[in-house]
Amino acid sequence: MKNFVLQSRNFRFWAAAVVLAFVLLVLGAYFFPWDILRVPINRYVSERLGRQFEITRHLSVHPGFTATVRAEELQIANPDWAQERYLLKASAAEFDIKILPLLFGKIVLPRISLTGPTVGLQIDPDGRRTWALSKDTSSKGAVPEIGSLLVDRGTVNYVAKGQGADLHVEFSLARESGIELPLEYKAGGKWKGQPFTASGHAGGLLQFSKDTRAPFPIEVTAAAGRTSLKAKGSIAGLVDLSGIDASFELQGQSLDDLYQLLGVVMPHTPPYKFRGKLDKKEKLWSVSDIQGTLGKTDLSGALSFDQSAAAPLLTGKIQSKVLDFADLGPVIGMTPETVPRSGNKKPNLTTSRPAASRVVKEKVAPTSRQVKGKVLPVATLDVAKLKSMNADVVYSVGDIRHVKALPLDKGSVHVKLNAGVLQLDPISLGVAGGTVAGIIRIDSNTAPPAIVTKLAVRGVQLNRLFPSIESTKSALGKVGGQFDLTGRGNSMAQMLGSASGNMAVLVGRGEISNILLEFIGLDGGEVIKFLVRGDRNVQLQCAALAFDVKQGLMSSRAIVMDTSDTVVSGEGTVSLADETLNILLKAAPKDRSILSFRSPLRIAGTFGSPTAGPEKVALAGRVGLALLLGAINPFLGLAATIETGPGKDADCAAVLTRSAPPKPATAPARK
Repeated sequence: MKNFVLQSRNFRFWAAAVVLAFVLLVLGAYFFPWDILRVPINRYVSERLGRQFEITRHLSVHPGFTATVRAEELQIANPDWAQERYLLKASAAEFDIKILPLLFGKIVLPRISLTGPTVGLQIDPDGRRTWALSKDTSSKGAVPEIGSLLVDRGTVNYVAKGQGADLHVEFSLARESGIELPLEYKAGGKWKGQPFTASGHAGGLLQFSKDTRAPFPIEVTAAAGRTSLKAKGSIAGLVDLSGIDASFELQGQSLDDLYQLLGVVMPHTPPYKFRGKLDKKEKLWSVSDIQGTLGKTDLSGALSFDQSAAAPLLTGKIQSKVLDFADLGPVIGMTPETVPRSGNKKPNLTTSRPAASRVVKEKVAPTSRQVKGKVLPVATLDVAKLKSMNADVVYSVGDIRHVKALPLDKGSVHVKLNAGVLQLDPISLGVAGGTVAGIIRIDSNTAPPAIVTKLAVRGVQLNRLFPSIESTKSALGKVGGQFDLTGRGNSMAQMLGSASGNMAVLVGRGEISNILLEFIGLDGGEVIKFLVRGDRNVQLQCAALAFDVKQGLMSSRAIVMDTSDTVVSGEGTVSLADETLNILLKAAPKDRSILSFRSPLRIAGTFGSPTAGPEKVALAGRVGLALLLGAINPFLGLAATIETGPGKDADCAAVLTRSAPPKPATAPARK
């Protein structure tokens, strides 16, 4: 028993001694004149960091498992390779630091408060960063873990060569209490290599801890290059910019500028202006309630941009109530000035020029995107952009306006982009009361890109197909057809110039303007009669044309139009590479007529400047005979112009069937 009591007294003694020593140690650390250690601390930290560290005025420490350090006139130099001399230079700095992680070489700073700081941040493409507090500036483990940051009057210089960024930011903290956004900032410099400015307000305490998700309020007005942004909302995580909830207004000169700024692939467009709501969780950006305009076209819908995969994915649905066709021009390589609008002056078919040489021409304004004398768009496809992301976006439009050459009325397209392969599948357009539907596929993994176009035409109304030509508006009949082409190229002009495949068009039973037939047949008497008494329609039995296409050269398999008045047949070629025409049409009337110089009609020239006129050799014979007979008797001269009508009905379907390209042979089934 005596030994037990003795041991108990010894234990209490040593326990009391340990507690007393700990208390004395704490009191000693608390009241220790830490300032006398500034010089050795400066030397020790500088050696560990491989750069100058200096507290020039005063140092105080409040010890604990999380110690509080206050330093006046603090300087932390940058590595020699950095542009700015100092990583941090502040008139005063107070921070909390956890002791246990520090023993394992990890710096955890739950709180930092800076007064009058100048901060120099730089990250190089090789991974080196100035804020890595170790000799190895590429080590991510040397980057301090910061909880919250409070700053008052200072500047930040940020350089990131890989991002094309060189920014200077000035900020100040309002002294008044009760202000919602006390931190005011202004920024200028370059972002993605483009001039950049920004200004706005934010919450006073910046929360960087992953465990802290208190919304950080912010509002910003920024401009980069030709793009400007206004946004107001909150950010839950400043480190990874997660938990963003904000409303925004975005505007610029072209959507393709967003690729350089944000990495989102968009086509070249007219100026735009949008507003909506932005939400970001982890690596998923979501934009909802989109409302805005693209040129004169309205747009609405929602989009998401997922950056979690190696190739980001853009998904969503966008719609327009009204699409101005001129706004679509830049997407296919034309500027708005080159896209004709319905307000343009209509061509005149009743001028004093000879009927055979009248040509409907549409003048196209010159543009830097177009080769002089060419019509097909030459804007090139940026292959690198197609490989930088994936997409699955649906776009639809209820009404397409200001289209003169082709009467579109509505449309939709499903845009799919995967591993550099762009597909418009399906694409559907309302054209003259009918539809044009199919797929367009662009594979950018080959050089030049391989393009496949398969389109089917259904139920297009003939009287609405050529709105600029008055004499066709009373025509009846529906048009169908198919286009199956493959080619290679970086533009529409190159693709068509190298295209191979086939195309065919068939017009069913209906009515067509007789005056057009008389123009084709150069029937002077009928033209005069119709011009004096007015036009009338004749029955259209059918019309068909089919072309084989090889390396951009279209060669006719069949050209035929059969009416109750005339049978027109033809042959010829169209060069998509040279944009030239060479078509010969022959008209065989079914009635009798005077003043008929029915020679074949030659359509030639270029897409931009086509010509039409009678075949000179054939016409010369007819005119020569008329002059010879007229020299004997003027009335006999009319005999050479009288047409007895040898034309017969044509079977268009049979013509197309006979001229159809042979189907590829199928291998016999294995037994």
